[in-house]
Amino acid sequence: MTFDAFSVPSSDLVEPGEDQRWSTWPDTSPTERGPLPHPDWLVTEAAALDTELGVVKTGKEAELHLIERAVPGNPTRSCLLAAKRYRASAHRDFTRSTLYVEGRRTRSQRDERALGKKSLYGRELAATNWAFAEFEALRRLTEAGAPVPYPVQIHDDEILMQFIGDGITAAPRLAQSRARANDLAPLYDQVTDAMRVFVRSGFAHGDLSPYNILVHDGRIVVIDVPQIVDLAANPSGLDLLHRDCVNVATWFTRRGLAVDAESLFAELIAEVY
Repeated sequence: MTFDAFSVPSSDLVEPGEDQRWSTWPDTSPTERGPLPHPDWLVTEAAALDTELGVVKTGKEAELHLIERAVPGNPTRSCLLAAKRYRASAHRDFTRSTLYVEGRRTRSQRDERALGKKSLYGRELAATNWAFAEFEALRRLTEAGAPVPYPVQIHDDEILMQFIGDGITAAPRLAQSRARANDLAPLYDQVTDAMRVFVRSGFAHGDLSPYNILVHDGRIVVIDVPQIVDLAANPSGLDLLHRDCVNVATWFTRRGLAVDAESLFAELIAEVY
C-alpha cells in the first residue's frame, strides 16, 4: 500500500477530519515522553493534528500504523511517526511472555494475580504492561546511545516513535536488505556494537534476529524491544543473550561472513562481568 503523507493540505485543516485526531502530546506527562533533549524534527505543538496514513505492519501482538503529525497552516512543522498499538483481551497471545517477564515487577498483588490467571482484566493489563515495558526500554536505550527509534511518547497502549525510512517508505529489515558482500562486515560490527550497548545497560534484546533490525542509509536500527531482558534479574537472561548471538551469527555466516556465535557470546559476557 502506498501512503501520501501530504494528500490533505495541512492549511485546509481546521477540525479533525476522517482518520484524524488532535495531537495526543498534550495528554502525556513528562515521564510519558521521550528523553530530553527532544529532537528538532519532533512536533510538540498542541495545535498539531495526527493523520492516520495506513497500517505499516500487522502482528499477533501489535499493529504498526503510519501517522503524520503536523501543525495546520505551517508546512515546516510536520513529522512522520510510527504508532505501535498493542492488542488487548483475546486479540493478544501471551503464551511466550513468562520467559521474558521473569524478574519484572508489576504494580500490585492484584495485578500479579490477574496476569497469572490471564483474566480479561489481566490481558488488558498485560497489553499496557508490554507497551510500557517497550517504551521504557526505548527511553533507556536511547539515553545509552543504542541505535533504536526515538521514543516520542506513550499514551495508554499506544507508543509513538520515530519512523525509520525515506519519506513514507519504511526502511527494510536486515533480512530483506540487499547487502553486498563488502557491506556485511560493517553491518555486523554495527549489530554487535548495538548488542554491547544493550549488555552494558544490563539488558539482552531477547528476540534479536535479522527481522527486527532495520537498515537505513547504511546504518542499523534495532526495533521490537518489549521483551527486553534484565540480565541480572531474569534467570534465563544469559540463555536469551546466547540465542541472540546465535541468530545474528547464523544469518551473517549464511550470507558469507565468517563469524562465530560462541566468540561473540564470550565477548558480550566479558562486558557483563
